[in-house]
Amino acid sequence: MITIKDVAKRANVSITSASYALNGTGTISEATRQRVLQAAEDLNYHPNAFARHLKKQKTRTLGVFITRFGGSFYEEILEGIHDAVLQTEYELIVCPESRTKRKILTQRQVDGAIVFDSKIQSEVIIKLASKGYPIVVLDRQLDVEYVFPLLLDNQQGVKEAFQHLYAGGARKMFFISGALDSLDNTERMRAFLEEGEHHHIQIPVFNGNFTEESGYAVAKLIIQANDLPDAVFCANDQMAIGFLRAMNEHHLRAPNDIAVIGFDDIQIARYTQPSLTTIGASRFLWGSLAANWLIDFLENGTPFPTYRIPVELIIRESSAKTIQRT
Repeated sequence: MITIKDVAKRANVSITSASYALNGTGTISEATRQRVLQAAEDLNYHPNAFARHLKKQKTRTLGVFITRFGGSFYEEILEGIHDAVLQTEYELIVCPESRTKRKILTQRQVDGAIVFDSKIQSEVIIKLASKGYPIVVLDRQLDVEYVFPLLLDNQQGVKEAFQHLYAGGARKMFFISGALDSLDNTERMRAFLEEGEHHHIQIPVFNGNFTEESGYAVAKLIIQANDLPDAVFCANDQMAIGFLRAMNEHHLRAPNDIAVIGFDDIQIARYTQPSLTTIGASRFLWGSLAANWLIDFLENGTPFPTYRIPVELIIRESSAKTIQRT
């Protein structure tokens, strides 16, 4: 185990100077401080602030690092995590985007972490993860010891959606992509294009960014080109809702003019006009499993299972009818 003594030795300074540099206290030169911080980085040393005060005892706290609080998508995951933690003696620290988030994560001020924030770089997670500091990731695939991915079964959901559209008569299909750095988007796009290849259908891809406005903008481009597809698959519901809004403005109706499918089953999807066909999963289960399995590892060393959260195709009005366009 790397200690502050190792950092001091590598930086060629006293332990006191190393402590000053790492804790932002005392009076040392900027050059010395930078040398110590570089040594700590080279050795992958991260002081645990809570542990220093608790004399190496566990904090019995989990950290949840998410992009934001808002929206039912995150709320349901957090509810699942919270419900699981309530059955234990653990506490939660939930960190949306903030200046203190990185400090809590990198200084290991919690016993384990659940990360659902693409802005936290994978390299940081890989460096931090250890047997004493396991990390569950919900938004990326990292095959690294003590990093445990818990992801949606994107491939199965997309395959069901494609088969639904194909069975309804759709042969000309478009894919509306979300953020290109998103694992979910990558998996959904790959699965949809592969299904197209299996059926000898070439599927154009239009780039959005997971926002309603990007789905709206893509729909406007497609409609203005006057080359309508039979169906579009949007990598999430927000883009699909934006797409439907643009269709309504141009007096087009789903599914008679264009069938539309999204992904996530956000709450508003069932109330759009027409209601949105989508792919859903239990986000409560997602959060609950992440917390339960993380705590089980912390308490008992139980290996994390390889598992994908099951999804289901939820057929609503935007794709329900057989496509009969010529």
